[in-house]
Order: sequence, then C-alpha cells, then structure tokens
Amino acid sequence: MEYTILFWIIIAILLLDFAIENTLSYLNGKNAGVELPDEVKDIYDSEKYNKQQAYFQVNQKFSRITSVFGTLVTLAMFFLFGFNFVDEIARGFTDSTILVALIFFGIIFFANELISIPFGIYKTFVIEEKFGFNKMSPAIFATDLLKEWVMTAVLGGGLIALLMVIYEQVGDWFWLLGWGLMSAISIFLMMFYSNLIVPLFNKQTPLEAGELRDAIETFCNKAGFKLDNLYVIDGSKRTTKANAYFSGLGAKKRIVLYDTLINTLTTEEIVAVLAHEIGHYKKKHTMKTLIFSLINNGVMFFLLSLALGKADSGNPEIALALGSDIPSFHFSMIVFGILFSPISTFIGLGLNTFSRKNEYEADAFAKSFGLAAPLGSALKKLSESTLSNLTPHPYYVFFHYSHPTLLQRLRALNK
Repeated sequence: MEYTILFWIIIAILLLDFAIENTLSYLNGKNAGVELPDEVKDIYDSEKYNKQQAYFQVNQKFSRITSVFGTLVTLAMFFLFGFNFVDEIARGFTDSTILVALIFFGIIFFANELISIPFGIYKTFVIEEKFGFNKMSPAIFATDLLKEWVMTAVLGGGLIALLMVIYEQVGDWFWLLGWGLMSAISIFLMMFYSNLIVPLFNKQTPLEAGELRDAIETFCNKAGFKLDNLYVIDGSKRTTKANAYFSGLGAKKRIVLYDTLINTLTTEEIVAVLAHEIGHYKKKHTMKTLIFSLINNGVMFFLLSLALGKADSGNPEIALALGSDIPSFHFSMIVFGILFSPISTFIGLGLNTFSRKNEYEADAFAKSFGLAAPLGSALKKLSESTLSNLTPHPYYVFFHYSHPTLLQRLRALNK
C-alpha cells in the first residue's frame, strides 16, 4: 500500500479544516472576556457573569479536546488504511455491493458512536449538570441513544440502499434522480417532522385555553396569520434551556413552544417571540431556505456523480487513496464528503449570511406591531438562562452563527 496524490489532498483538507476551526475557536475565546456592553449589564451581575464565563471556558476546553481527538482518529483511519480494513470485513459477509456498503457504513457508524458515548455522557452529566441545565436521567439518555440508532439504521440504511440501486441502474442520470429523491425526503420531513419524529422523543400537547392562548390568538388575528396548530413540548424533561420553533408548510404549519419558555417569559414576551416566528412565515423565509437547500443538494449530487464514476467501474483513484484496489460506492462517498467540505464551507457561509438577514427581518416584523421592547426583554432572558456568550468574535460569528448576536439584535430593535 502506498500514499497517492489524492490521499495527500485529503489529508491537507482535513488539516486545513482543523486549523481554521481551532483558529476561530482561539479568537472566540480571546474575545469572550471583554467588558460587558451597556445593553446587557441589566441581565448579568458580577456573579452571574462569572458563571457565564466559566461555562464558556469549560465548553471551549471540551470542544478543543473532542476536536483534537476526532481529528487524530480520522487521520489514523487514513494513514493506517482503516477504511480498507472495514471494507474487507464487510466483504467477508456477502458479495452483494449494497449489503457490503450497508455493513461498511454500519461498522463505521457504531464504532464512532461507541467512541463518542463517553464524551456525550461527560457533556450531559458533568458539564450541563454542574451549571444546572441537565434534567435528563441516565435512562432517558440511553433510550434516546437507542432510538437514534434505530432511526439511523432504518432511515439512513434505507436511503443508502435506494441511492445505490439508482446508481447501479441508471448510470449517468444518477445525480438527477438522487437529487429528486433527496428533495422529496427534505420536503416530507419539513412538513411532517413534528408529527412523526418529535413524538419519538418528546410529548407535544395543544396549548390550553387561557390568558396566553388568548393573547397569541389575538395577535395572530391582528397579523393575518391563520393559526391551527399551537403546541407545547415537554423540553423540561431534558434541559432547563428554553426554545420555540416553527415547522411545516401550508396546512401542516405548526408553532411549538417549550414548556421551559412558558415558565421563563411573561405572556407579552412569549407573544413577541411568536411574532418573530410568524414573521419568518410571512416573509417566506422557510420557503426561501428550502429552495436554497434544494439547489445546494442538486450541486452536491452532480459533483458526487463525478466522484462515483461509472457504475460498472467505479473510481479506482479513490479506492487506491484508501488502500484498496476494489472501487466502491461507499469509498467514493467517504472521500467525496471530505473533498466537498471546502465547497460546503462556502455554501454554509452564504446560508448563514442569508439566515442572519432573515432573523433581522423577523425581528423587524415583531417590532412593526409594537413588540420591540418585549422581544428585546425576551432575548435577554433567553440568553441569560442559557449562559450564552455575549461577545463572540466577529469572525466566529461570520463562520458559524445562523442568528445575529444578542447585541446586534438588540441594537437593531432599538434603532
């Protein structure tokens, strides 16, 4: 076995990604301890701010450790031709190309999960527990993990099998049919995620009649928004952190409030948060994001088809880079995921920029109904309740934030 040019290109991309992420993390850490801006001095006293700084530093250290460990494991898999070793194990069970791929990805997935479990336990039951966020019992942690494994095996395995059948049967049209399949799945999940996936982990119940529901319905009538599905989710059985989200399309649109949100905010502040979510719908942000995502998937599948090569011959160069002389669909998928990452990064930057613009527009929608003050108050409370970093570095925000920072949103609301 020898290291090919493609092998070294893969290693260079992995190391470059590691260097960029750790540089951004370093800058973000250096920026965290600056003096608090005036806009947020009312939500953090010195004791609370010290707690937020401690939480940030602990997570920074944990993130660095997991990043270094994950990169070393990945590099070891390439330098020691670990993927070829797993491929040989899979081929020892069957001659079917589809079953070989499923066994290959199954071994990789579960090996990664077993390695990650100690980190997940430490994050949940040490870090989150220490700072008062964790409400998850070991039993819930374990059952969540098992459910995720079953979902990945059924949905992920089924998707891989379908893509391989398309690849082997239609050849040059693989990218178009694969794109169509993924687009259909994306739209289906967007419409039915809250109905089919969420109930596997959380209980959702319609918001009861009362002051809060009356206030929300009054606002919806004022905003011209037809609200049929308003639910409360029992997020408190896992965490004290609060949230709300909008999902679905058309008649399947649904607003979901975490019970922790209801316990944290006043009625007026919750209405302001809902106004923000309704703003996304009224401004067609959900549809625009979906279209952006579908176009991105189309580009990805076209480039993937080039990496896969012909169905009857595959891509020998990719196989050689992984230490094998047998081209395969699963080898090409592994290598393509890395080769595509620089393109994915640039696409992600565009999507994050677009998303931050949408957040400003949704905030402005709430402000147009006189809800700037309660929305600003709600954002402060949510930031304080999660001990979020109030002064992230601008470069880190540019690369990673899908939302503007708290300070940016407050200043826009106060203009």
